[in-house]
Amino acid sequence: MSAKAQLAARDLALILAIVALWGFSFVAIKVGLREIPPFALAALRFCLAAVPLVFFIDRPRMPWSYIAGYGFAIGVVQFGLLFLGIKLGMPAGLSSLVIQLQIFFTVGLAIAFLGDRLHKEDLIGAAIATVGVVLLGVYKLQAGMTATLIGFLLVIVAALAWAVGNVVAKRAAKYDDDMFGLVVWSSLVPPLPLALLSYVFEGGSAVWSMIASASLLAWGCVLLLAWGATLFGFASWARLLHKYPTALISPFGLLIPVSGLASGAIFLSEGLAPLQLVGVALVLAGLAENVFGARLRGWLRGVS
Repeated sequence: MSAKAQLAARDLALILAIVALWGFSFVAIKVGLREIPPFALAALRFCLAAVPLVFFIDRPRMPWSYIAGYGFAIGVVQFGLLFLGIKLGMPAGLSSLVIQLQIFFTVGLAIAFLGDRLHKEDLIGAAIATVGVVLLGVYKLQAGMTATLIGFLLVIVAALAWAVGNVVAKRAAKYDDDMFGLVVWSSLVPPLPLALLSYVFEGGSAVWSMIASASLLAWGCVLLLAWGATLFGFASWARLLHKYPTALISPFGLLIPVSGLASGAIFLSEGLAPLQLVGVALVLAGLAENVFGARLRGWLRGVS
């Protein structure tokens, strides 16, 4: 078995920035959905991620099937169903927890289709961090937070679509590692099908009136989702998945609900209960084991 890859400090800082932004983006999703229907919000997100950059960024040198497949999995299925699930009653905070099933879907698909291998630190770290996420979910349920069954199922399917997108991006990188170009050009795929879904299920032409009358705050949320969470977040995430083993990068998604809780505490004055603090600590401990466990045990063996 090959030695476990080590995450460079610069890339560790980058991935922490990504998950912090993604955690905060759930606040933006919730705020945006107050004024814009879910399919329309997702369509706007990817339209603004593609235009105007698609006129200035060269198309990645990879088959169109990868570009279209990534755009459909991430744009249409993942975010279309995630936004719809939240609109149908799935709380944003609980959604940020459930969608982390993508970690296990991603690792499983990577083992099946990309030949990735697991290390002991991956399993131990993921188990510890998962217990932490479960505790965060238990607290939310104990606090009276409920979710509709259909919303819950939609978010699970969204998590599977995210995992499919991760695997497509990693395989596409064998042709061209321009992940920013992949995100820009693949963002051309979701707007039309999402707009059609919005027209059929969200009120027909009335949707355009809702979009036209949306507040500056709602448009600010759209821009954050398009330029921050999509262009910066997904392009950087895909690049890291290409650079490192899937099982090393994917578990950092468990920090997204932690970031969401921190965003609530900072921007919405939401306090953290003791059970939540324990959950956060376990998530951080699990990720520390995943990233630094082998290195630390090697150092301890060297000094003993």
